[in-house]
Amino acid sequence: MSAVADKWLVWKANRGSREAVLEIYEKYKHDLMTLAAALLRDTGGAEDVVHEVFAGFLTYVETFRLTGSLKGYLATCVANAARNLNKAAGGRRNAALEAAEEVQSAVIDPPDAAIHGEQLQRLEAALGRLPYEQREVLLLHVYSGLKFKTIARQQGLSINTVQGRYRYALDKMRSLLNGEVE
Repeated sequence: MSAVADKWLVWKANRGSREAVLEIYEKYKHDLMTLAAALLRDTGGAEDVVHEVFAGFLTYVETFRLTGSLKGYLATCVANAARNLNKAAGGRRNAALEAAEEVQSAVIDPPDAAIHGEQLQRLEAALGRLPYEQREVLLLHVYSGLKFKTIARQQGLSINTVQGRYRYALDKMRSLLNGEVE
């Protein structure tokens, strides 16, 4: 259903509907902010990247043709912009990861909330310790749902390289989360 809705929104945006572009932004901004924050480890930079992607999208939206997943396409744009920002900063972007947007938990029980908070902190810390290339592939595949072939094509890499980065990322995440790596 979402793919059909996305195609409808793109069709409307192609015909000049700024409301359709706004709807696309509202639909995906949280996911894209979370992805950018995880890649950059910087909320301010994540906001800049997402806004840059949507500003760029506005410039060519009337000729844009959706051939796959809209979320996947936008996630790839965010990953590319984050990579460019990291390169421009010389890889010095190591600020503490903060929440891209405050998320309200459905958990009401305070002990459960504390446990989930600790687990989230451990996960964020482990993600932050991955090399950027591995973190990017892991997030694009798991969080954004892109296939390895798509990631490889969009990054100009072989599918074996992308799958290797993913495998190394999973192995390191397991080690970090199981306390094997300090």
